[in-house]
Amino acid sequence: MQFNRTQLRIGLALSGWLALGATVLPGGSPLRWIPVLVFVTLGPGLALLHPQPAGLRPGARLEALALAAPVSLSLATLTATSLFLVEGFSTTAFLVSLAAFVTVAAALPGVPLPAATRGAAGRAQPRGDG
Repeated sequence: MQFNRTQLRIGLALSGWLALGATVLPGGSPLRWIPVLVFVTLGPGLALLHPQPAGLRPGARLEALALAAPVSLSLATLTATSLFLVEGFSTTAFLVSLAAFVTVAAALPGVPLPAATRGAAGRAQPRGDG
């Protein structure tokens, strides 16, 4: 099943709000912590890197996925630290901040990736040795 860019962007935008909604479930339930963990680990990074205007080549998809986790965790750390510094940290404030960021980022074009622009996954063109 192939998703188009609009469906991907809507899915990314909704993922944070879904993770926030999962927090109303009982504390130890995997239905609570799995969506939150997946969203915090991949959501912000994918929202920044994946929705490219012209789509992604296969190598660039791998690059976007490989960069999504470190970018997401960096943004989550900055968000949590900022909330702690203003003495406003709570799970709800943390997830609302990230979900709002992802919603806005999903509506914008993705950050350009080197593999997307140079065609890293494409076959090397034979060069004439002459």
